[in-house]
Amino acid sequence: MESSSQPPSDNRRHRAAYRRHRAGIVPPAALNLAVTEPATRPPQSRPGIRRAVVSGGLLDLAAGNRAEEEDLAGAATEADDTRRAADRRRRLTLTGLALTAVISAVMLVATLVTWAPDGPPPRELTTGERERLAAMRVTNYRELRAGLHITAGDGATRTDLLGWVDWARGLTYLDVGGPGAGPMRGLVQATPTVLVIRPDPTAAPTPAVPPLVPPPGGWRLPAGRGIDPLLGLIFALAADRPDKVDGWVGRWVGRERLNGEPVDVLEVSTAGSGASASRAPDANAGSPARYWLDQAGRLHRVEADLAGIGSVTVALNRADRPTLRPVEALGGRPGLPRALTAAERDRWRRLPARLRSVGGARATLTVPASAATNLRGSGWLSWASGTAYLSVTDLDTAGRRTLVRHRDRKVTRIDGTATSDATARPPLPPPKAGWRAGPHRTEALDPLVAAALRAARPTGVPGNAERVRGDTLAGATVDVVQVDTARGPLRYWVDRGGMLRRLELSTRAGAWAQLDLDPGRVPPLTRPPAKR
Repeated sequence: MESSSQPPSDNRRHRAAYRRHRAGIVPPAALNLAVTEPATRPPQSRPGIRRAVVSGGLLDLAAGNRAEEEDLAGAATEADDTRRAADRRRRLTLTGLALTAVISAVMLVATLVTWAPDGPPPRELTTGERERLAAMRVTNYRELRAGLHITAGDGATRTDLLGWVDWARGLTYLDVGGPGAGPMRGLVQATPTVLVIRPDPTAAPTPAVPPLVPPPGGWRLPAGRGIDPLLGLIFALAADRPDKVDGWVGRWVGRERLNGEPVDVLEVSTAGSGASASRAPDANAGSPARYWLDQAGRLHRVEADLAGIGSVTVALNRADRPTLRPVEALGGRPGLPRALTAAERDRWRRLPARLRSVGGARATLTVPASAATNLRGSGWLSWASGTAYLSVTDLDTAGRRTLVRHRDRKVTRIDGTATSDATARPPLPPPKAGWRAGPHRTEALDPLVAAALRAARPTGVPGNAERVRGDTLAGATVDVVQVDTARGPLRYWVDRGGMLRRLELSTRAGAWAQLDLDPGRVPPLTRPPAKR
C-alpha cells in the first residue's frame, strides 16, 4: 500500500538514476543515490563484465583534465606570439607599400609637370629663320617701344633692371636693383651716347617699375660705366633698315611658348656672323647669343654673355610701351623745331630790354659736366650791373664749396670749406679779398652764366633762333628757343611775358646744364667802396 501511495514520477526518477549509475555516471546528490561503496568492501563484479577504470576528473564535469589544460595553455601562448609576429609583419608590409605608393605618385606628378616630349634635334638655320633674324631689328624700330626686364650676372653680383626702351628716340628708362647694383641703385636714363643716374642708396633691393613722370632733380653723370655693355646690347636690338640675310650664322635649337605665343629659339654665334649680329659692344668672342622670335619676326627674349658683366637675360614685354619723357639732363621732351611766329619773334626781340628792366634774378645751377664733375650752385645774377655771384659745390669732391663771381667779363673764385648744403647761397656781403682767376674744376659753368649775362645786351642774342617746343616751368608756360653757337646748342626758356626763365647748354659730356632764373630784387653783389 505504501508503494502505491508514492507518485509514479518518483519511480521514474529512481529508475533513471539507476540507469545512469549503471553507466558509470555519478548521480546527483539531490537524488540520494550515492554509489560510493566503502573501501573495505571489494567491488562486486558480474561474471563476463569488465569494469573500466575511470579517473575522477572525468567524472567531474567542472574539473576537467589538468595536464591537457596545461598543454592547451602553452599551445595557446605560442599561437598568440606567432599571430602577433605575423600581424606585425603584415603592418610593416602595408606601411612600406603605402610609402612606396606615395613616393611613386609624387614622382609621377613631378615628371608630368616637367616632362616635355623630345623635340627635333638642333639644326642649321633655314632661309626663313635667317630672314626673320635679318628683319628683327627693323621690326623693333618700327614698333617704337617695349617693356624690359633685365637680369645681369648671378649670385651676389646680380643686377636687376626694370623699365622700358624707346628705340625710335634712342632712350631707355630703368630702375636698377639687385644685390650687385652698388652705386647704380636707383633710376637710370640713357641715350646711345649719354647715361645719367639718380642714385637712391635707400631703395629696396628688388627693382620696381619707374614712375612714368621722372623726378625733376637729382640727376647726374655716373662715376662708373659698368652697365654700358648692357645698354649697348639693348640699343643694338633696333635699326632703321633690315640686316643682310647671310650675315646671320647659327642654328635652330628648339621651340617654346612665351607671352602666350609660340616662339623659335635661335642660337647665333657673334663671331663671324656679320656686323649686324655682333653690334653688342664687348661681347665675349665666340659666345653665342640666343633669340626668341615669333613667326612675325618679333623679339621676345635675348640671352647673351657680355664681357665684364657675365650672362645677361633681356625679357621684352611688347604690350607695355608707354611714351617716355627724357629728363632735363638729357634735354627734356623732344620737339618739332620750327621758325618763330610773329608773336614769338616780337618777344624774342624785346628780351634784352625786359631783362634790364627787371634788374636781376635768383639763380640755381645744375651742371653735369663730366663723370667726375657734377656741379650744383645757387646765388644771384644782376643784368643791371652785369654781375653774377654764386656758391658752387662739386658733388664728387666731398661737397667743397667754391665762391664764383662774374664781373666785367672776368671770372674769379675763392675756394671755401666743405658744406652739407649744395644749394646754400653765398655769404653776404661778398668777400673783399682772396679772389683768384685761372683754370678751376668749376669752370664748366662759366659759359652758361656768361650767356645769361649777355642776353641783356642791347644787341640781343646773336644767331638764328628757332622754337624747339613748348613747355612749362614753375607753373609758367614757356617757349623753348634754341640758338646754335660755337660751343653747341643754347636754349632759352622764355615765358609769354617775355621773361627769361631758364638757360640750357649742352656740355662736352653730352648732357644738358641748366641755369634756372627767378626774376626779382637782388642784393648788392659787390662790396661798396670804402668811405674816405
